[in-house]
Amino acid sequence: MASYGVDTRPAAAAAGGGGAGAAGEGALSFLSRGLREDLRLIRARAGELETFLTAPVPEPELLARLRRAYSSSAGTTRLDLSAIGKAFGTGVVGRGSRGARWGWEEVQEAEEWEPIRMVKARLREMERRRQWQATDMLHKVKLSLKSMSFVPEASEEVPPLDLGELLAYFLKQSGPLFDQLGIKRDVCDKLVESLCSKRKDHLAYNSFPTSEPSAFSNDNAGDELDLRIASVLQSTGHNYEGGFWNDGHKYETADKRHVAIVTTASLPWMTGTAVNPLFRAAYLAKSSKQDVTLVVPWLCKSDQELVYPNSMTFSSPQEQEAYMRSWLEERVGFKTDFKISFYPGKFQKERRSIIPAGDTSQFIPSKEADIAILEEPEHLNWYHHGKRWTDKFNHVVGVVHTNYLEYIKREKNGAIQAFFVKHINNLVARAYCHKVLRLSGATQDLPKSMICNVHGVNPKFLEVGERIAAERESGQHSFSKGAYFLGKMVWAKGYRELIDLYAKHKSDLEGIKLDIYGNGEDSHEVQSAAMKLNLNLNFHKGRDHADDSLHGYKVFINPSISDVLCTATAEALAMGKFVICADHPSNDFFRSFPNCLTYKTSEDFVAKVKEAMARDPQPLTPEQRYNLSWEAATQRFMEHSELDKVLSSSNRDCTTSTSGCGKSGDNKMEKSASLPNMSDMVDGGLAFAHYCFTGNELLRLSTGAIPGTLNYNKQHSLDLHLLPPQQ
Repeated sequence: MASYGVDTRPAAAAAGGGGAGAAGEGALSFLSRGLREDLRLIRARAGELETFLTAPVPEPELLARLRRAYSSSAGTTRLDLSAIGKAFGTGVVGRGSRGARWGWEEVQEAEEWEPIRMVKARLREMERRRQWQATDMLHKVKLSLKSMSFVPEASEEVPPLDLGELLAYFLKQSGPLFDQLGIKRDVCDKLVESLCSKRKDHLAYNSFPTSEPSAFSNDNAGDELDLRIASVLQSTGHNYEGGFWNDGHKYETADKRHVAIVTTASLPWMTGTAVNPLFRAAYLAKSSKQDVTLVVPWLCKSDQELVYPNSMTFSSPQEQEAYMRSWLEERVGFKTDFKISFYPGKFQKERRSIIPAGDTSQFIPSKEADIAILEEPEHLNWYHHGKRWTDKFNHVVGVVHTNYLEYIKREKNGAIQAFFVKHINNLVARAYCHKVLRLSGATQDLPKSMICNVHGVNPKFLEVGERIAAERESGQHSFSKGAYFLGKMVWAKGYRELIDLYAKHKSDLEGIKLDIYGNGEDSHEVQSAAMKLNLNLNFHKGRDHADDSLHGYKVFINPSISDVLCTATAEALAMGKFVICADHPSNDFFRSFPNCLTYKTSEDFVAKVKEAMARDPQPLTPEQRYNLSWEAATQRFMEHSELDKVLSSSNRDCTTSTSGCGKSGDNKMEKSASLPNMSDMVDGGLAFAHYCFTGNELLRLSTGAIPGTLNYNKQHSLDLHLLPPQQ
């Protein structure tokens, strides 16, 4: 190797050089010694390196501590953070000569090495959190155990409910179920009051927070119990956000609200549920504060011929709408601005009424499903199989027009039928309406209902009355005729009572002729009965009450006790005539008018007739004329249906629950915010049961439904341009 001076030539060649060979031998010897010394040093270094590599390296003290800390946690499910923290917390890591060889002296010199300092801080934070969580859990367990105690402690916390309060609240909320079962509400109220009084005797409510005494100051045990339950729920942070049955997806209110008026009849059928909703739509739309849609039934031509007078028929909904608008605008005197929509309907001859075919609510678009006014809600929903009205609409008002129980009782097996219809009507009113308005006390007492006349009089009749009053002031004799009666000629419309009265007092009423105007299914029977008894009754074909030929009559006689609020009676009063009617709840609204003469007995009837024939009626005052008008009726409707409150609020400000609108400044507790209402759950359960019942065709037919009304037919789909019916 050149680096060590080794001669690589052959030996013979080197020896052949004489003196030169001796010199060469000395140089070779020198190189050989240098080479041997270098090799020795190399071997010594190699042995030293082998000794270094094979020698054991001592474990650094930090790693040893970490290993021991982990070993101490090996038998548990979580790492002992405190032991690891102590491993870092002892200060400087281990020192040693071998450690210096690997650079551990740098760690020894830097006691606050940044990565280690961050790890130590993180471990300490985790340890503190673990200890706090354990303490907080223990605190919650203690509070839960304390709340299970039935002996309230003297503290500022709201005491928990006891068994008596829970039972009282259950009874109070079960009122709708008791109503449906026929149990009187007074029994339930007395039980609730008794349970609440026992609670007061055992422990007065003075342990409540000092901010609540005003909420419990009233004497009503039911309200006090509601607020008591609400205070407990509020103290737990519970917030009730919806019912069990409803889906909560409703129309969101826009700047302009929408009102849909759904009724069971339409012109040219001159019945109350055809005429009055038409006027209501016109006067509600007149204010222009809300959009209005009138939803009426569409009948196929075969049914139109049975229902509409003089065999009048329409080939399209547009043609019938034009007729309705023309008739209405001629009477109200202004251009109507509301939409008319049609739903499929079928005429039932036996009940002489129109039954919806299919789900009526689906013919009102979801974007317009804000406020619904159901004219005759029980009639509309007897066989309703579809969306629940109170789920689709924000506010639903029912207006009861007809005393169905009175009509049904007159039929064969009427008492049994009336029993079932009564409970079905209760279910419908409770499950499908937020408010129910009864025109008079003659109707069935329904849940969520109140009595108020929300019908007015056609303005034409008020104009006739004003004209007759002006003629009388000028000395003219306006009433040239005597007494008359006008109404659909069916026995239930008062014809039975009329014939009985005239037959009983035939001699007393011999000189008083009565003209009768009307058409109907019982026309032949009514006229035959009057002829057999030889009564002084003259029969004429039916005509509009506003007809000029009827203006000259002075006395209108209406003995009917099946009406709820007779429109013809109101029209006769508006024209300034005398009205003779029975002392009956259906006539309560008319008692305040001086020209209304009521009777209790048949003898009293004769006396009232003779009194009316002997003198002239009094002219109406401006206040009386206003009370009969549709402007006043619309105002009463807005107030008693709470429609004015609903229209002036948004979904955020007011809900349609039974609690009503809440004010931000109200000091009383908002019960609906934290209190689940069992009444709503019962209503939802009844609606679900009704939905299941009406979805079965066999059950529908067994209760008198028209075959095929579960859905509309092919002719309806053609006339109304609907999708083909589902088979």
